[in-house]
Amino acid sequence: MSNISKTYEPQQFEEEIYAAWERDKNFHTTADAAGEPYCIVIPPPNVTGQLHMGHALDETLQDILIRWHRMKGDNTLWMPGTDHAGIATQAKVEEQLRGEGTNRYELGREEFLKRVWKWKETYGNRISYQLRTLGSSCDWERERFTMDAGCSAAVRKVFVSLYNEGLIYRGTRITNWCPKCNTALSDIEVEHEPEQGHLWHLRYPFKDGSGYVVVATTRPETMLGDTGVAVHPDDERYKHLVGKTLILPLVNREMPLFADSYVDKEFGTGAVKVTPAHDPNDYEMGLRHNLEQVKVISNEGKMIDAGKYTGLDRYECRKQIIADLEAGGYLVKVENHEHAVGHCHRCHTTIEPLISKQWFVKMETLAAPAIEAVKSGALQFVPGRFTKIYINWLENIRDWCISRQLWWGHQIPAWYCNDCGEMTVSEEDVHKCPHCHSKNLRREEDVLDTWFSSALWPFSTLGYPEETPELKKFYPTSVLVTGYDIIFFWVSRMVMMGLKFRGEVPFRKVFIHGLVRDELGRKMSKSLNNGVDPVEVIEKYGADSLRFMLVTGNTPGNDLRFYWSRVESARNFANKIWNASRFLLMNLEDFDPTFKPTPDDLELADRWIFQKLAYRIETVTDNLNRFELGEAARQLYELIWFNFCDYYIELAKTRLYGSDARAKATVRFVLATVLETVLRLLHPFMPFLTEIIRQKLPNVEGSIMLAKYPTRDELAELITDDDSIDNAADLIFNTVRTIRNLKSELGIDSRKKAAVVLKVTHEQFKEVLQENSSYLTTLAFAEPITFAEEKPAHAIGAVLEGVEIYLLLEGLIDTEKEIARLTKELDKVRKGAASTAGKLNNERFLSKAPAEVVQLERDKLVAAQEKISSLEQRIKQLENL
Repeated sequence: MSNISKTYEPQQFEEEIYAAWERDKNFHTTADAAGEPYCIVIPPPNVTGQLHMGHALDETLQDILIRWHRMKGDNTLWMPGTDHAGIATQAKVEEQLRGEGTNRYELGREEFLKRVWKWKETYGNRISYQLRTLGSSCDWERERFTMDAGCSAAVRKVFVSLYNEGLIYRGTRITNWCPKCNTALSDIEVEHEPEQGHLWHLRYPFKDGSGYVVVATTRPETMLGDTGVAVHPDDERYKHLVGKTLILPLVNREMPLFADSYVDKEFGTGAVKVTPAHDPNDYEMGLRHNLEQVKVISNEGKMIDAGKYTGLDRYECRKQIIADLEAGGYLVKVENHEHAVGHCHRCHTTIEPLISKQWFVKMETLAAPAIEAVKSGALQFVPGRFTKIYINWLENIRDWCISRQLWWGHQIPAWYCNDCGEMTVSEEDVHKCPHCHSKNLRREEDVLDTWFSSALWPFSTLGYPEETPELKKFYPTSVLVTGYDIIFFWVSRMVMMGLKFRGEVPFRKVFIHGLVRDELGRKMSKSLNNGVDPVEVIEKYGADSLRFMLVTGNTPGNDLRFYWSRVESARNFANKIWNASRFLLMNLEDFDPTFKPTPDDLELADRWIFQKLAYRIETVTDNLNRFELGEAARQLYELIWFNFCDYYIELAKTRLYGSDARAKATVRFVLATVLETVLRLLHPFMPFLTEIIRQKLPNVEGSIMLAKYPTRDELAELITDDDSIDNAADLIFNTVRTIRNLKSELGIDSRKKAAVVLKVTHEQFKEVLQENSSYLTTLAFAEPITFAEEKPAHAIGAVLEGVEIYLLLEGLIDTEKEIARLTKELDKVRKGAASTAGKLNNERFLSKAPAEVVQLERDKLVAAQEKISSLEQRIKQLENL
């Protein structure tokens, strides 16, 4: 049996281990494999992307669930794949073309798409390989792409089916338009952010010269497209004016003043300019009142059909119009005004609402079953609070604009006949018009919103539209793991499409996690330059450290903060396991795996560690079942670091180095059993570390990822479920901690021997401590230990329930010097506390500092006050000796 290397260097083995897993097809399964089906489809990362901290969290949580279910014996499938990311990918290639002095229009659609596919083949697999460095145990043999042949067939079938049912239609509507990406966007692709702007009050005169109406607007440049002014029908200020004709300043267009209940009487002057071609609400009013739609802003954000303003950028036009209105006496006043402004979620350009012909999905019919699925419990959100958000959105859903003015993506399967004008929608390419038989056809140029193909992901990846064995076996999938930021983009649409085309929800549960933020709680972004590259973390600390840091900071649905110090802590944990395992392997070289101890061979420490292990198997499994992965990881940390390494292994050394052969065999059996079980318990969280160590253990075969996940039944012969064992151990370890704390407070090395006196008021406690006093000597370096009825002289102590613990100071410290040392430390802590208190009493600091920084200062003050109290108490004790 060989040992592991002296130092923990994950860079030396993680890549090799992953290659072996993949080579041995450990991630692969088939539809006819044994076990209950358990399937997760990966939220497909953009093909343009590279691994970021959000991916790292998402994949870590999924991989923990997948590895756990695989070890449970389930037929486990983790389906990987990438998204074609229409806008993002096209932008990458267009940027490349600009560098070459050309553009997509010069290349033409066919050649441009060849370039995009070439780019995808060159760069598109980067994120898949990065996911491997994280340890993701996806079934890579099944890797999919949203524009591969199978997914494309699914998209066509679904589109045509919805169209034939009247659920997809083509119509003229106001849509969100990004002038930079030059495409329409759906409502949820628009991010609304508060901006400081202005409210311009403009005078619109009546045609008959009888006066004017003042309207208020945040966008004066759109007035060139005004075709009416609206007031509320109950607004007494304007009732007598409804029906009169106004003259549009600068344009001289005649237009009506009409009443509509949409108008907010309290906003501005209560009279609003109506621009049906450039505002969604104005568009609806325009339809109700038969207003003309005058488009004055182009797809590129420039003015069109706007007289002398034609060709100007929309914001340059705003400046000139304001100047002209002021010169003409039409500008009444300007007010500061904060309002929400829509931005493109991709490039952050301000959205322009434009009237255009687009393709839409009727959502109300599809939304109703998706709402009922959650209300009936067929689909559950974890945590449950996201159910309300999901339902509220679906109950107020608007039709989904699915067409995009791009070339990269699923081209809409519609053909127009240039001779008879009819349109044909078909799963197969159309070469002849079915209406007039002409071959003079042109295909719809628009492509589908990327989220359309993503909405089919849970069943398209399993083989749909074919009825494959995988589709029958693994659909519905088991759980979707995703961030709360795409519940609307993706989750709700998958549920609607799954119910529509498979008759069942696409997954039983949706496990929602939060965002990974920086140390100050800010979202990681390029503009703040606060992002952390997971690959960099893996290269420095190893994948297991990153995974463990991410999961231990996670609670369902909540954001977590990235701290380098927590990565260091996770690496320290890995290092602790490594060193402990190396020590055990050194002492298991001639271990007899056939040896089985009798109950009489087991000491209290042996029975205690087995009982702790059995309990943690149950609680970790329970937390995994409830998606409390962070709590499961915390419990594993506590079991391994404190129970096993700090206490049991230290206690085991006495027998390991002793001369009693049977005692040595017993403790080696316990060490080997606990270590092997703990490695299996920890494997889903830290796969690489657990694999390499377990391979070195005696009498172990095969990969740990295919081993059985621990159950309490495995330890049935070794545990007695005796509360007295835990009670005795708690008493001993609490006594150890107290002795260590007393030494620490006095600045004494924890490994320095010290005389200890125990005053025990409970006879049963005394018996336990006497029988196991060697544990106190081993763990707390307490020697000699005496039991007394009275408090000893010249000693410092602490009280536990039923036990008073005293450290004899004679020969251990110089009391006067110790008082001086503690007094000096007390002065330092008081000064620090005074400085912190002063900061917290400073109104300027409280008003300007981020809330997180203020809270840190408050926490610092509380800790300082506790330290002051402890030091004062300790000084008083020493002075009274």
